[in-house]
Amino acid sequence: PPWFSGDDLQKMQLLASGQVVSKTRIPAHGQVLRVELRAMGDVEGDTSPASLEGDCCDGRCGLIKRPEDLYEVLAFHLDRVLGLNRSLPAMARRFTSQLLPYRYTDGSLRPIIWWAPDLWHLEDANNDQNSCALRWLQYQEMLHPHRSTLGAGNGPCSSIPRGEWSRLALFDFLLQVHDRLDRYCCGFQPDPSEPCVEERLHEKCRNPAELVLVHILVRKSSPSRLVFIDNAGRPLHPEEKLNFRLLQGIDSYPAAAVATLRSGRLQSLLLESLRVDQELWESQGGAKGLRPLLQTIDRRAHILLRYIQEHNLTV
Repeated sequence: PPWFSGDDLQKMQLLASGQVVSKTRIPAHGQVLRVELRAMGDVEGDTSPASLEGDCCDGRCGLIKRPEDLYEVLAFHLDRVLGLNRSLPAMARRFTSQLLPYRYTDGSLRPIIWWAPDLWHLEDANNDQNSCALRWLQYQEMLHPHRSTLGAGNGPCSSIPRGEWSRLALFDFLLQVHDRLDRYCCGFQPDPSEPCVEERLHEKCRNPAELVLVHILVRKSSPSRLVFIDNAGRPLHPEEKLNFRLLQGIDSYPAAAVATLRSGRLQSLLLESLRVDQELWESQGGAKGLRPLLQTIDRRAHILLRYIQEHNLTV
């Protein structure tokens, strides 16, 4: 499909078939493993743990995530089909390497996400999942039309244009990813079992000044482009609870993405794209099995288009 760049295809091939040559755990992320991959035909080199950091700098690593994060692969395809190009390549894969713990090789299908070696993380240990510390009220202020960028010194967020936030809002709404813009579930009534309730985040909604954004990341090589991570979202999130807070403050949306949503071809384009990932395709039962999931995204797209029309927003 034309929406994949040559670089995408190369990384997808590495993720799908690269040999696992070493592994390392990610601190504070118990169920995620970072692995170094060797493409077929590569010369064998040093595979000691000490070399892992160096090889990850070369872009030859991936994150193996939980089976329930498989929707991240769908999110990657949605990102490319819509021309957003802000997600990292992701493939579905079954692992057999003896280097991996048994639960990674028990036959379950897991997503593997390309590891971007130059993601910009804050030094603050409590806030290392961000490239810049941004509060909800600051974010809303930043979206006002008279502010083209966040003019706050020379930090990484100062270079993020408003168009990036509209891409993020559109993407997060279609997938119902709440973690970035609304980790407190302020935009809908969460079930008591939701992490935002169990972790007592939801009660902070009463005080907007306390709310912060998370997973707001850029790469050092491209500080004006957001990178979307942890995109599994909520494919089963009920329609009557859709989180419109994700769209708050956004007054225009990317024209090419909106044109694709309006074309009526979103489902067929996604099917064409997902067919590239043979493991995912077969595990979901092909087009027939994937259809309900794609219909959900398509319905959300129609709801978003109606929202754009009703609020006279530009594209």
